[in-house]
Amino acid sequence: MNYFKRLKANLDPQPFLDEINGIDGAWDVATGRQDKVKVQREAKAIPLRGLRKSAINGRERRDVHESRWTTGSQQYDRARAFLNTFAEEQDSILGRAKIVCLPAGKRVYPHIDRGQYYRVRNRYHFVLKSSLGSWMKAGDEEVRMQEGELWWFDNDQMHEANNDGDQDRIHMIFDMLPKHRVEEVFGKNVEMEAVA
Repeated sequence: MNYFKRLKANLDPQPFLDEINGIDGAWDVATGRQDKVKVQREAKAIPLRGLRKSAINGRERRDVHESRWTTGSQQYDRARAFLNTFAEEQDSILGRAKIVCLPAGKRVYPHIDRGQYYRVRNRYHFVLKSSLGSWMKAGDEEVRMQEGELWWFDNDQMHEANNDGDQDRIHMIFDMLPKHRVEEVFGKNVEMEAVA
């Protein structure tokens, strides 16, 4: 496969699900994904890291490289620790991150993630819950990701997802910038603390 790669299996999703379930109304706090992104209108999200709004400076949101932890992410210690640890393992810098729920019978419509931000980053999915396995398609390839698996996939390709199961499908979805590309993106004299 060219557009998908399973990186880890047999990770325990339960602590992350417990963390989500321990927060009243976790899925109702941020509705921007379903309200503003047409192809994502059937999905719910808990933003963990988002673009740094102060860095927009007239750029399109999809071209803003700077990101930061959201205020709400402080309630998700396990998720934050997982993301930090995996970024270190991959010698990368965290970008945007969210926990996404795709209810039964719902879908993410075909799209390509466009913009400078996405061109230089890797996209990952950590499957926390999926009754039949999570079906995804990128380019001409299809996979069914299982609970406890962590996948890289190429979001430069036309991609889509469908929850054909009878329960919510929950993924942690996040982007990372390989450290060898930091100078290309942020310039020669950037301090690592300024981009992390």
